[in-house]
Parts: sequence; structure tokens; C-alpha cells
Amino acid sequence: MTKPLDAVELTKQIVQMNTVNPPGDEEACARVLGSLLESAGCKVAFHKLSEKRASLVARIGGSNDKAPLCLTGHIDTVPLGAAPWSKDPFAGETDDGRLYGRGTSDMKCGVAALVVATLGLASKLERSPGLELVITAGEEIGCEGAFDLVREQGALDRAGAVVVGEPTSNFPYVGHKGALWLYARTRGVTAHGSMPDRGDNAVYKAARAISELEHFQFDNPPHKLMGQATLNVGTVHGGLNINSVPDEAVIAIDIRSVPTSRHEEIRRALQQKLGTEVELETIIDLESVYSEPDNPWIQRVFDISESYVGSRPEPKVATYFTDAAALTPAYGNPPTIVLGPGEPHMAHQTDEYCVIERVESSVGLYEQIIADWCHV
Repeated sequence: MTKPLDAVELTKQIVQMNTVNPPGDEEACARVLGSLLESAGCKVAFHKLSEKRASLVARIGGSNDKAPLCLTGHIDTVPLGAAPWSKDPFAGETDDGRLYGRGTSDMKCGVAALVVATLGLASKLERSPGLELVITAGEEIGCEGAFDLVREQGALDRAGAVVVGEPTSNFPYVGHKGALWLYARTRGVTAHGSMPDRGDNAVYKAARAISELEHFQFDNPPHKLMGQATLNVGTVHGGLNINSVPDEAVIAIDIRSVPTSRHEEIRRALQQKLGTEVELETIIDLESVYSEPDNPWIQRVFDISESYVGSRPEPKVATYFTDAAALTPAYGNPPTIVLGPGEPHMAHQTDEYCVIERVESSVGLYEQIIADWCHV
């Protein structure tokens, strides 16, 4: 008798595959996962993002009027950072109940658990509403892979609810903030540094803009769970050399939005505040995602999660963005839960790890959510 696939071992296997984005190189990892799903009876399609990069969509069941349940996660990771690691980031080492490596919590353990849960129930799902499993490349830099699937005709089918396996320590979140990333560009006229009166200093214009950004006030009402939108100036670049008047400066702005703050309105207000000296360019535009906690399916997920988190879940939301920003609207805005075994505080950290016990228990949690949706 074949031993059931273990989510921790699968996490180790895919952590050992370097999918740092950039460049990503997710296709080999997608192929490994796709082969497992195909062997269990799923119909698997790979969708090229670029050379050596691919997302996959696996389907099983879908034989009645109820829409499938979407399970989704990404397989790219952020870079290692400048600080040295005490563990090999691509070895999948375990120590004291933890599994270390880049992408363990964010979010290869979640992907592994989603896949293992699907494999465990696959034989029962053929004549059920079924699953659409979406495993993406390119999430870390603006959900590239998910938006590519949305644009590709026929890549996605339908979903009645969405489970995003991002790190939440197995606690169900009912949404996440949006992300609006902008470049604010100022322009001037260059001149020799000894004759600044002959130039027009773009850095001075940028300094005035930064002062306005520091004191910018959002005028939307705070959201009941997410609070108010936030704004942060992340980087500033201007000038080419010390002895020239700079003719360009660029400010990078990171706005995390809430459902009561629409991006078009935020950008319009910013432009009005900054004036004609500043040009705004959009880098990432991901609206927030939110499902009302009293939705019947959300309440059902809370019911199932109670024994895993030790008490009845109270509604919470994530500050980070997920592929739900692309997928949930594409599916017609079904109820969406962010729920995964990774540790939120370990995302993007040096010596990133996930907790082995949470990875193991998440498989049972996902299986119960799938079985409840599919009536198996």
C-alpha cells in the first residue's frame, strides 16, 4: 500500500527548488506539483508566464450546478536579503519543530498542504462540485501570474468561494488590504553645480512633494476591520552626480488601501495635493479584498476552524496583498478566505521558517473545508 504524501516532505521538496523572484523560474516547481495532481485524476493545464516561468490550473469534479471551490497559492518567493542566514535557505532543514528555508511560510507550506488535501480527497470529488486549484508564478511582484490567467481566455473557469493559502497560522482571515504603488516624478533642467541659477532643481521639487506626502490625510471613512488606508514613501532617487543640478527625481509611494478607499479616488486626491510639478505613474494597482463575516460560507469555515485555533474565530484581516486581488473579482467576487499554515511574521524574513505541526494540521483543516463544500 502506498504511503500518503506528507505535506511537510512536499514542502521540503519545493523549498529546495529555488524560485526567488526575480527571476522566478517557477515552471519546474509547477511541473512537480502538476504531475502529482494529474496522477490523482485532476485535469492540469500549465500557463506560461515567460521563459522558465509558469502557473498551473488543476480541476477535478464540477459535475453539478454548484460552482467549484477555488484553492490558490503562489510558488515564487522574495530574494534572500543582505543579512546572512544561519540555515541553508534552499535545504529544507528541520530543527526544534520548525522547517527552515526561503518560502517555507510564504507560502510553499500552504501550497503543499492544499495539494496534499486535494490528493487525499481526489477519489471522492469526481461527482461533486469539485475544485479549481490555481497555483501561480509571479505573485510577489504584483500578482503577475494571477493577472495573466485572468487575461487568458479560458484559463479560469468559475468558483463559488476562494481559499487563499497565504500565511495566517491557520487562522481564517476575511480579507486583506489593497496595494497602490506609485512613482511620483519631478523634472527640472540640468546645469553645472557651480551655477545652480541656470538650472531647475528636480530634487527641491521632490522635497516639497515629500513634505506634502508626509502630511497627506485620507478623506475616506475608516473600514470597520481594516481601519484607515496608509501611505509610506519607500525610496527617493534624484540626480546623477554631486556637481550637477538634477533634472529628475523619483519618489516611490506605497499605499495600502481599504474597501472604503478606491484607488482612482486616492490617485486623484494625491495629484491635486502634489500639483502640476509632480507626475504620477502607477506601478501596482491591487484593490482590497473583503468578505462580510456573516456570509454563511465564511461562518461555516469559522465552524470548521474552531477546533484548530482553539476558540471561535473573530473576524480578522491581513495587511499584505494576495492573488485574491486578481482572482476574486475575476470569479465574480465570491466569498474569500485567507487561510494558511505559514507564520505571518516570518514572511520575507531572514531564517524564514514554518511550524511543522501547523503544516500537518492544515491538511486536515483544508480537507474538512473541501469536504464540506463538495458534500463528500
